[in-house]
Amino acid sequence: MVEHPAAASATRHQQRIDDLCAATIRALSGQAGLHFRGRRLFRNDKALPPFAPHLSPKPEVDDFSSFRGAADAMALRLQFSDAKLHKRLRPTYPMERMLFEMLEQFRVEALAPTDMPGMAHNLRHRFEAWSMAFYNSGLTETSKGILLYTVAQITRSRVTAQPVVEATEDAIEATRMSIVRSLGHDLAGLRRQRFDQAAYAEHALSMASLVAGMLAAYDLQGIGGENDIDTEPDDKPLDFNLWMDFDSEGEEEGFTTASSGNSRSLAESGGVYRVFTDEFDTEVDAATLVRAAVLEEYRERLDQCIEQQGLSVARLARELNAVLATPVRDGWIGGQEEGYIDGRQLSQLITSPAERRLFRIEQHAPVADSAVSFLIDCSGSMREHIESVAVLVDVMARALDQIGVTTEVLGFTTNAWNGGRAQKAWMRAGRPPHPGRLNEAAHLIFKDSDTPWRRARPAMGALLKSDLFREGVDGEAVAWAAQRLVQRHDGRRLLMVISDGSPTDGATTLANDAHYLDHHLCNVVAQLEAQGQVEIYGIGVGLDLSPYYRNNRALDLSNSVTNTVLREIVAMTAAGPRR
Repeated sequence: MVEHPAAASATRHQQRIDDLCAATIRALSGQAGLHFRGRRLFRNDKALPPFAPHLSPKPEVDDFSSFRGAADAMALRLQFSDAKLHKRLRPTYPMERMLFEMLEQFRVEALAPTDMPGMAHNLRHRFEAWSMAFYNSGLTETSKGILLYTVAQITRSRVTAQPVVEATEDAIEATRMSIVRSLGHDLAGLRRQRFDQAAYAEHALSMASLVAGMLAAYDLQGIGGENDIDTEPDDKPLDFNLWMDFDSEGEEEGFTTASSGNSRSLAESGGVYRVFTDEFDTEVDAATLVRAAVLEEYRERLDQCIEQQGLSVARLARELNAVLATPVRDGWIGGQEEGYIDGRQLSQLITSPAERRLFRIEQHAPVADSAVSFLIDCSGSMREHIESVAVLVDVMARALDQIGVTTEVLGFTTNAWNGGRAQKAWMRAGRPPHPGRLNEAAHLIFKDSDTPWRRARPAMGALLKSDLFREGVDGEAVAWAAQRLVQRHDGRRLLMVISDGSPTDGATTLANDAHYLDHHLCNVVAQLEAQGQVEIYGIGVGLDLSPYYRNNRALDLSNSVTNTVLREIVAMTAAGPRR
């Protein structure tokens, strides 16, 4: 499958914009660790709340100046707003809170340095672009919409001493006249107290309360009509998420964060991870552990699950190709009117002097010179998620196979609960202290890199074999999967670790300490990331894996795998690894 080069170019262009904007915010705010993920600003591995409705430009409709303006505005918020004070003062009612956030954003934009006129231009451009898109969307045709729009226009104008958007000035005049008497005192206070966040907040809170009261009065009086923004926001041509979610407190999508800590046993051994014995460790093709008839049943069950989800493999393949493929020279196209002179056509200058098609141009084709390995945590807690994980991995492997990307599907578990033969060997040895890992590690191969998806399709059904799931020694498994990738010669090598929890093995924990395995996992990932030969991504199943993986994404697979979930993984891959 060949993806049009324009799609790949657009993806790379957006990546470049995100990188430039993040660099701008870091430079202006003086804060490190800021980056964009899915067009949302993160500090290290924690998402920052959206600051105001107008700071979310869309790549399909907004220009670079809008992105730069939003970046400048975010930098000013980080630089001039005391986050702790703001959090303590902000109201809890959603509409009041949204207005309070917006007013605080206008305050910091009014503090833009006067010796940086370009920043002021960018801020104004972004607000005007948002304003016109809001106005053109039809939201201002409702009573609530025009009230919110008018409040945004007159408050920003007053705080920044800039005029309202000229193109919509007449449209807001009637609403402005009707509310200015109620808001006049606080409007003056906003401008006067813009250098004092606490004093400014008193007026902002009062105004937010007044406007929210007006909106509530509309509800009581039945004003607004059936197309109001409260009742049918999704029916509007553009989605301006005025009802923003400010409750996440910087946690990505509210997922619990995996627990991790430092191991005293590992520290006392100089950071050297130990394995008491690897005599009972195994590496096996998972399909050989399942009877043929049962494997066929598992495959049918997996196919039914995929069919029920309505996933678009072809679309996923195109999106992956846009992310992973790079243009590669693929011969020449002759008979062109410009380009390189084609020596084979020079005779036409004599036979047909008017002929201009004497040139040739290079032809380029997108080639995905990549290898992707999926490493699945097959510990006991993953049993309840494995059907969704199997659907996710099978569809991803199929789509990658269609665009010529090499894939592996691997798993890791143990051959026993609570140590098995390895622990018994340790006990026979007199239970020496700090023995290290005390279980039988089992590394599973569901699909190797040399087998195309179509041939590996039956074996993928082994993912549904529930008695494979025991305990997990993540660090060794990540090192094993990464080493398999390093042995390949692909241009880009990606390892995606899918897990729902921290490393766990009862025998190892009891004989060492609670953080022996997760400390080792952190060390392994850090070392591999430093080497740079493999890109490592942590995909948390209902869990934030940021303590272990710098590049991570938490997914909700409790209901089903959707096209949105697949796009999240594509977006994470498009962003590339963070160093």
